[in-house]
Amino acid sequence: MIARSSVQLVFYVFFPALIGCSLADTMTVKDLATWWFMPLNIIISCVIGSGLGWILVMITRTPRHLRGIVIACSSAANTGSTLLIILPALCEERNTPFEHLSTCSADGKAYASLPLAILSIYVWSVLYFIIRMYANHGVKEINTNDSIIIVTTSVSSNGCSGDVLDQVDLPHQTDNEGNEKISTFGKLKQSFMMIMSSRSLKMVFAPSTIATIVGFIIGIASPVRKALIGDSAPLRVVFSSAELIGEAGIPSVTLIVGANLLKGLRGSGVGASIIIGIIVIRNILLPASGIAIVKAAKHFGMVDSSSFYQFTLLLQYAMPPGMNIGSISQMLGVGEGEFSVIMLWSYVAAAFSLTLWTAFYMWLVT
Repeated sequence: MIARSSVQLVFYVFFPALIGCSLADTMTVKDLATWWFMPLNIIISCVIGSGLGWILVMITRTPRHLRGIVIACSSAANTGSTLLIILPALCEERNTPFEHLSTCSADGKAYASLPLAILSIYVWSVLYFIIRMYANHGVKEINTNDSIIIVTTSVSSNGCSGDVLDQVDLPHQTDNEGNEKISTFGKLKQSFMMIMSSRSLKMVFAPSTIATIVGFIIGIASPVRKALIGDSAPLRVVFSSAELIGEAGIPSVTLIVGANLLKGLRGSGVGASIIIGIIVIRNILLPASGIAIVKAAKHFGMVDSSSFYQFTLLLQYAMPPGMNIGSISQMLGVGEGEFSVIMLWSYVAAAFSLTLWTAFYMWLVT
């Protein structure tokens, strides 16, 4: 119960505050024009990871309720929060290629804030839908004379079925032309209301998504930015309070991940082939493909000559699985134990692979 409450606190409070304040403080119109390839780079990495994850699911014959978890772990990386730790640390470290850059720390925070926002939208919209879709037990249609009721139930790891998701009543059709028009309008109206009230659409406009939009607006709109950000800003206390709340996001998520890793020590039913496959995808295949993609983008003039910027683009492919996936598994009650085992071994492998890839990427861009 405490873990689930912590997940909801991070989802509704800490992470939205962190994302909104980070974007508002670091993002400008000029930055968007310069860093336009970074969101595209994140999408490319997620698409490649999803494809590799789907192949892994087919090869290993993963149980249906775990397929969404496996694809999500192969697709989404812990890019935002990890980069918020790694990039500023590299700027302050001696004998690194980036220590001489005067704007290294500021750029590092900005480079980490944008992936954090983009990945949050991707995780809580696309991956949430994928995990929930594979957790669905089945779809059953009940035909009556005047209506068709579609009932979708989902099963969680504890065997409980979910709520009824969609129920559409279709008005009875008659031969009368006027009644037929009313019936068609009724169908459209009820279909629209069903879509608007669906949980999947609500997750697209999750708190993280709304915070991203607000952060972009504050960062791009100069009058709003001047009113909230800066020592002389009249509303700086509002921004400072939100920023203070957001600073609790990364430690809280880290604690949740630690709890998941502790569960992973107890073991679960996930196969060794699935764990090895995810480790290979996240620590070998994706980092290697990132080199080809970033080099090709630089060749065609899509990426500027900044070595720190290129290093950040490359590093996005070498991150371990995203921590928000665990939050989704806990919210849906699907594959919590299996995800804990996957996270345990993925982060053990990442402790070594991330160090090697970081050193190799620094050598590659300098």
